[in-house]
Amino acid sequence: MKWQEVRTLFPDQFVLVSILGYHEEGEKKIVDEVAPIRALSDSEANKEFFRTEPGKFVYHTTHPEFIIRIRRDPLMRVRRQNHEDQL
Repeated sequence: MKWQEVRTLFPDQFVLVSILGYHEEGEKKIVDEVAPIRALSDSEANKEFFRTEPGKFVYHTTHPEFIIRIRRDPLMRVRRQNHEDQL
C-alpha cells in the first residue's frame, strides 16, 4: 500500500507499519510501500517506537512523505596511520 493511502485511511494518527519497499536518495530512505499493522494512540506511539522489530516503524500520517533519515554512526572512528606509525 502506498503511504498516501495509509494517510487517507488513518488521518492524523500514529500508525505502526511494516516497510515493504523504499529507495534511497542521498542521506534519506524514501518509503514507497508499507503494510499498515494498526493505528496507535499518542501514548502508545512512544513505547511502540522503541520496541519495534527491524522492518517495522511508527510514523505519523500528517507527514506527506514517509522519509527516514540515514544516520551514519558518529561514534565510529577510523584510525588513520601516518608514515611514522608504520615504522
